[in-house]
Amino acid sequence: MALTHPAGWRQLPATGARARELATLARLADGLPDEFAIYHGLHWTRAEGAHAIFGEISFAVVGPGGRVLLIEQHSGFLDEGAEGLVRAHGQGSGHRARRISVELARSAEALRARLRPLLAPHEPAVDIVFHCPDYTVRQPGTAGLDPSRIVDAQQREHLVAVVRALTRDDDGEPVLDATRRQAVHRFFADLLELVPDVQALAGEANALTTRLSGGLAEWARRITMSPHRLRVTATAGSGKTQLALAAYADALAAGRRPLYVCYNRPLADHFALIVPSGGEVATYHQLCDRRLRAAGRRPAYGAPGAFRRMETEFAELVAAQPEPAWRFDEIIVDEGQDFAEPWRDALLALLAEGGRAWWLEDPLQNLYGRPPVALPGWVGLGADTNYRTPADVLALLNARLPLPAPVRAGSPVTDSQPEVLEWQDEAGMLDATKRAITRAIGLGFRREMIVILTFRGREHSRFTPLDRLGPHRLRAFTGRYDLLGEPEHSPGELLIDSVYRFKGQSAPCVIFTEIDFETLDELAMRKLFVGATRATMKLIFVASARSAALLHPAPAASSPSTASPNTV
Repeated sequence: MALTHPAGWRQLPATGARARELATLARLADGLPDEFAIYHGLHWTRAEGAHAIFGEISFAVVGPGGRVLLIEQHSGFLDEGAEGLVRAHGQGSGHRARRISVELARSAEALRARLRPLLAPHEPAVDIVFHCPDYTVRQPGTAGLDPSRIVDAQQREHLVAVVRALTRDDDGEPVLDATRRQAVHRFFADLLELVPDVQALAGEANALTTRLSGGLAEWARRITMSPHRLRVTATAGSGKTQLALAAYADALAAGRRPLYVCYNRPLADHFALIVPSGGEVATYHQLCDRRLRAAGRRPAYGAPGAFRRMETEFAELVAAQPEPAWRFDEIIVDEGQDFAEPWRDALLALLAEGGRAWWLEDPLQNLYGRPPVALPGWVGLGADTNYRTPADVLALLNARLPLPAPVRAGSPVTDSQPEVLEWQDEAGMLDATKRAITRAIGLGFRREMIVILTFRGREHSRFTPLDRLGPHRLRAFTGRYDLLGEPEHSPGELLIDSVYRFKGQSAPCVIFTEIDFETLDELAMRKLFVGATRATMKLIFVASARSAALLHPAPAASSPSTASPNTV
């Protein structure tokens, strides 16, 4: 099987024109031997896949001896006229037909000009094929191209044979030596990375991730039991939030009143923004506060042990006074690994007769050291595939962290190249974080797509008193809430938060900073796992020298031709 670059294309949805080019790529990849290399502009990181890798070229195939064959594919119909094969872009007099032979000759010569300085004194061996899998050329002799370089609908099953014939070394000797063949590889690899459209990539990756991870929401809701008590133990990025959303919406659609309860306030705030009205969304302590206030009891937050006292009073109240206004037909507990057993009992006391209960948890995201909550008699369901985090990030975590079991990768992002920037002291940590921001912006991420996560809690972070980092204004939680209960943030463009508060959320690019630990204990392992799995496209660690040694990707995770010079 031929090497394809970039990888990860088999996970793409086959729709529209992309389906035809994916079929061609699969035919080439499966039909050509290992010593061939295929470079394509179809990868999901290239926006809509119609972007060619060089001019009008869809694929470049490099044979074992260094011969380059350019393949331009045109899906759909063509016109044949006196000037040969043409394709019309648009309709009306404002658009003119484009001669395919002229376009391909121009692309081939432009590529030769780019390769000559790299391969001197050798002349680049570049040939070209036109592939039209949906059209049969009626007059190959007048098409403007060598008929042997046309693979139309009648010949498409012979495409691999044509490629092999045109990249064969006539005298058995390689056209290029190993050094120059590697130069050709670097050329095409760099060419594919020249102008990545990160914004389009983020939208497409998110849509594809949502579709893939939606499986948990689909089949978990098909399970029937009486009473309905389902405990879902699932890894990060497996679709727990989609399941919670679907269960919540199902309850409303059926005329049931749902309650969604989690531990972290940012997650509750986010969930409340995206669900339909008609139910209740709260953290556990928000729920305690609301119920106590409804009973005329105002929690005394300034007193010692205020939250423990509030939990106790809430539990006593719901056990003694089952108010109809505080009864729910569907209770969905998210972040169940952060809950305590007394909370379980208080919540189930709010469940109406015949009500349904869901408990969603991930033990690897238990950052508060609480023991597992016993749920006797509940049906259990497990999911160990992460569809959100890049596959190479998960490979790194599986290799370097003492996880109870490997996390399976299901993300369409397969080659994100996680990076590590080291620091020796506090000043070095701030400087390395600034360099990580510069790196992320240079890769094409807008500031609103980047999140800086701190390994420490908000109270102990060196970043908490800062309102900017170099030229970048930081958008941080102030610790206060407005009159409507919404969290207040400082006016900045780069969000910074702690790994504790950001649990349950994600961002295209995560800069995970302030990482420092003497030994990789259970808490450090879980914090690393939580922080790293927030990234959907790019992860940059900013770690102390003693911690960075653990986080460096293994040598096999990146090749010399693709590794970033900013990777420490």
